[in-house]
Amino acid sequence: MSWKKHEYEEIPGTYVFDGKTSHSSYGLNKLFYSFNQAENRQAFAEDPAGYADRFDLTDEQRQALLSGDFLTLLKMGANIYYLAKLAIPSGTSVQDAGASFHGISTEEFKGLLQGNAEGFQEKLRDAGGFWNG
Repeated sequence: MSWKKHEYEEIPGTYVFDGKTSHSSYGLNKLFYSFNQAENRQAFAEDPAGYADRFDLTDEQRQALLSGDFLTLLKMGANIYYLAKLAIPSGTSVQDAGASFHGISTEEFKGLLQGNAEGFQEKLRDAGGFWNG
């Protein structure tokens, strides 16, 4: 299958989820989607490698999955919403995943969030209590 190159593929720090990446990461996202069922989350928790073998993963996808490398999974085409299905049940917080994406510790990431939040309460109050970006 041939894919057309798009300008958005060149945006630094952006990992695009489009037809090309969804095609190559179908097995990975199918695995994450399976976590909608409690018995599948349990099966993965009991034997991650065995559970991963049920899906058509590349060696690189399997390695990133089993090592909990969220950023690599995202770069490989993991849908961010499905990726959360791996993070949360495994005891990884949203802050842990965010820190992983940035390559920093969770505490550093929390500090980054706090710094970005400076002035937000005032903006929220000035906007009437609602924020739409």
